[in-house]
Amino acid sequence: MLQVLCLFVPLIAALFIPFFFKKIRNVHTGWFVLIVPLLLVIYYSTYIPSISKGGTVIEQLPWIPSLGISFVSYLDGLSLLFSLLITGIGSLVVLYSIFYLDRKKEQLHNFYIYLLIFMSAMLGVVQSDNMITLYLFWELTSISSFLLIGYWFNRDKSRFGALKSMMITVAGGMMMLGGFVLLSMMGGTFSIRDLIEQAPQLATNDTFVIALVLILLGAFTKSAQFPFYIWLPDAMEAPTPVSAYLHSATMVKAGIYLVARFTPIFALSEIWIWLVAGIGLLTLFWGSFFALKQTDLKGILAYSTVSQLGLIMSLLGVGAIAYHVDGAADTVFKYAAFAAIFHLINHATFKGSLFMIAGIVDHETGTRDIRKLGGLMSLMPVSFTVALIGSFSMAGLPPFNGFLSKEMFLTGMLSVSEFDLFNFATWGPLFPIIAWVASVFTFIYSFYFVFKTFTGKLNKEALPKKPHEAPIGMLISPVILASLVVAIFFIPNVITDLFVKPAVVAIQPFLYTSPNDVHIHVSAWHGPTPELFMTIGIIVLGLLLFFTLSKWQKVYNVLPERFTINRLYDYTMNELLGSWMTRVSGLYMTGSIRKYLVYMFTAIPVIVIGTLIFKNAFAFSFNGASPVNLYGVILVAVLVIGTITTVFAKSRITSIVALGAVGYTVSLFFVIFNAPDLALTQLVIETISVALFLMAFYHLPRFSKAEERTRFKLGRAFVSIAIGAMVTLVALSSHSQKFIASISEYYKETVYSEAGGGNIVNVILVDYRGFDTLFEIAVLAIAGISIYAMIKLRLSRKEKNYENK
Repeated sequence: MLQVLCLFVPLIAALFIPFFFKKIRNVHTGWFVLIVPLLLVIYYSTYIPSISKGGTVIEQLPWIPSLGISFVSYLDGLSLLFSLLITGIGSLVVLYSIFYLDRKKEQLHNFYIYLLIFMSAMLGVVQSDNMITLYLFWELTSISSFLLIGYWFNRDKSRFGALKSMMITVAGGMMMLGGFVLLSMMGGTFSIRDLIEQAPQLATNDTFVIALVLILLGAFTKSAQFPFYIWLPDAMEAPTPVSAYLHSATMVKAGIYLVARFTPIFALSEIWIWLVAGIGLLTLFWGSFFALKQTDLKGILAYSTVSQLGLIMSLLGVGAIAYHVDGAADTVFKYAAFAAIFHLINHATFKGSLFMIAGIVDHETGTRDIRKLGGLMSLMPVSFTVALIGSFSMAGLPPFNGFLSKEMFLTGMLSVSEFDLFNFATWGPLFPIIAWVASVFTFIYSFYFVFKTFTGKLNKEALPKKPHEAPIGMLISPVILASLVVAIFFIPNVITDLFVKPAVVAIQPFLYTSPNDVHIHVSAWHGPTPELFMTIGIIVLGLLLFFTLSKWQKVYNVLPERFTINRLYDYTMNELLGSWMTRVSGLYMTGSIRKYLVYMFTAIPVIVIGTLIFKNAFAFSFNGASPVNLYGVILVAVLVIGTITTVFAKSRITSIVALGAVGYTVSLFFVIFNAPDLALTQLVIETISVALFLMAFYHLPRFSKAEERTRFKLGRAFVSIAIGAMVTLVALSSHSQKFIASISEYYKETVYSEAGGGNIVNVILVDYRGFDTLFEIAVLAIAGISIYAMIKLRLSRKEKNYENK
């Protein structure tokens, strides 16, 4: 149970953040928050010995067992790796944020609440074995990232970036949910593990490909794959700790995780291979090419992240080829999935450090515009060293971890040319070519980031602040990550044995039974191989293009801005949906509540009566009806008189009294029909309603002459008659044709024995329909809080006006 509860520890901790922020103002709130990810990373580290040997751990907390939905925490090599990244990088990000965010100027309680919600959501995504709970956590990451990106909500760009990211990722999540539903219908379960065991049978289903495409849409939108990558650059408006966390190690890796987790199910389809490998490779090239167009440091890193995610995605696609090759565990295809996981770890280390350095440069100089930067190396030597290590690793140079995984990436791309199924014999040779060209641009933007920022001439006049080295506290996290970049290069097999191989077994369970079966040894030197010559070519051409960057960078101006995917999104949201929908809504959104009620009460009877007509659902039978007696006739007459009085009365008080008479008369009907409990309930409700009406209407303005027009009343009369006719027809038809027995008999039989109550109405409200009552209470509570806030706001404004006078 502890394993499942750990998913919610950050959420629970978030409840106490406002207390720490409000009551302990002399201590930065981040110090209290730091305890949460530190404890979690220590807890998950205890599983490394067993899971590195191929073990798995599963715990379950039932949620809706009748529908097969539970919180199932499943830890294997893949989910443990992501959990350690989420909590480990999370700890470093929280530490960094303590020195980055000023406790006196920032609303830290909001920031850390959002961050902890996001941490819980990500842990839920990577550990959930149940697809429905996975989707729940998936959308929670979108909501919490929306709040984090829009943390500085007073900035237009922050709000725009937050909305853009949520629109795209939530839309993808909805598609993914459709895929999950189709998979559950095919396999009869929401369990991913059970579906993996049924993979060969699922592949023959007619809806298999549809589910495949829908799930990939969710993964591509979350991991910023082409053409959905456009939200990621705009998300850079978030505070740098958010960018370092969400956009290097966590949120953007959620789509990668999803593809890796579902590879055992969908890898049998050639469509999966082509889409994952093809879109990934296209994203790699697109992101690396357009990174050099950016002038904002975080913009460069955003596009570099897009390209690196494409690299990992393409490797997962190529790794799926192993499912179609005999003896795949002994072929070159085994490197692809291994390289994907290895580079995922490496990317988290070097990209996290680079984002933090970009934040430090912004924090200490006041700008991220690379055109104004330069010459900072002597003033910020530690930051320069970290940036150099991270950039060289991203460029794929030794002695840094990025070199090792980049060499394996080239090996994986070269292997595609050896595959002769699914038309790869024709198009396969393009894979290593595109990969090589994209790697050249990766080399260039890595150098562009570090050398344009830290070398060259210092222009102090262009900087808003006097530049200086960051405080030690802000440097701790990026230095730790940079140290890992170097350390992994020298001890790669320690990392791969503990983390990569168990994750590969989870991705390719049909090829390996344990991590010991993954016979891959990582080393920096393999002799004069094609990969080595490709790397030399990347360095030579990359250096040549970098030093001549000013001469050819103008090529980015050839394509006008209005023809970009971003422009298409903006046009769709602002022109097609925004302006057009504003004009349409302006036709009926007049601000008149009465008109809105007329619209609704006109539409409802049209739809209901129309359905009765088209479905031929009219039926009139008075079998079992109560006999009409004198008391009933008198009460009906009183009802009619009271209703007419309510409608035509000139005084509101008279209308309220008449309406109350109608309600009390209905309660007398319940007495006649031997339902005293209903009569008492109706009397209480009617008394409270009349009192509230009298209190509210006393403060309303008098009727205006425009409201006394006969034509307007005739229109309302028509709507009222339609509603009355609809209710009457539905009541008669439902009473006259009952296809199943009334539930009232069940209530009578179980009200005392099962529910333990004597008043059937009370039991229905609080037991049989307990959730309905709970939600009604919640709505009333929200309405009450809102009214209280409005009254308090009005009173505070009056007090301020009084003070000003």
